[in-house]
Amino acid sequence: MRGVRNPLPGPLLSAAATPERFPLAGWRDELSAPPVLFPCGREASSDKRPPWAVMERVAHSGREEPPAQATSASASGGAVGQVRPNRTEATAMTATLRPYLNAVRATLQAALCLENFSSQVVERHNKPEVEVRSSKELLLQPVIISRNEKEKVLIEGSINSVRVSIAVKQADEIEKILCHKFMRFMMMRAENFFILRRKPVEGYDISFLITNFHTEQMYKHKLVDFVIHFMEEIDKEISEMKLSVNARARIVAEEFLKNF
Repeated sequence: MRGVRNPLPGPLLSAAATPERFPLAGWRDELSAPPVLFPCGREASSDKRPPWAVMERVAHSGREEPPAQATSASASGGAVGQVRPNRTEATAMTATLRPYLNAVRATLQAALCLENFSSQVVERHNKPEVEVRSSKELLLQPVIISRNEKEKVLIEGSINSVRVSIAVKQADEIEKILCHKFMRFMMMRAENFFILRRKPVEGYDISFLITNFHTEQMYKHKLVDFVIHFMEEIDKEISEMKLSVNARARIVAEEFLKNF
């Protein structure tokens, strides 16, 4: 038994299968067309295509036209009634911080050319030469990169290890206490950070120790990114904690003075 014949001939089907008469006939062409959204304010009656075509195209695009209010708010830099951030200070901070971080990144990338090297003093021992300092010929010249008197980085290199020590900016006594507590909290959990040293070098707030085993097990550029990201975020963390402490102290003082 043969299959059922097409009730419409080929030429008649091609001529009759138009979106106006058969809406589902052109759905493949509509989905293959590039997604285009109509601008706000265009009336649906001005569109000559059937409604199903518009809905298919919007569904295919996966996007929706944002409201006019949201668009104007984003163009003006924030929602209505919202205070704009001080972009001048942020830009100035970034402009002064970026060369400092770029210098640290370039120095770290050059210093992290490490290799496995056994001890020349004790047989079958392999220890970081930057910590042991038993052979002077295996040590590199230390490099200090300073942004100002309070912010600086000490990079000490050797044949199989690199030690990075960071001094964080501390403007007043509150920042000194917060920085000390925060660094102590991290150094007590040094095993979770792998490259973090439990005790910083004298004169610095925190130290990292990167050995050849770390560069063999992890990506070198990721290690550099971690140190740079830490330097970028540590100032923000301390500033946020300082604001939180000041706000809490203000609330406590107000509650205490209500009794008088």
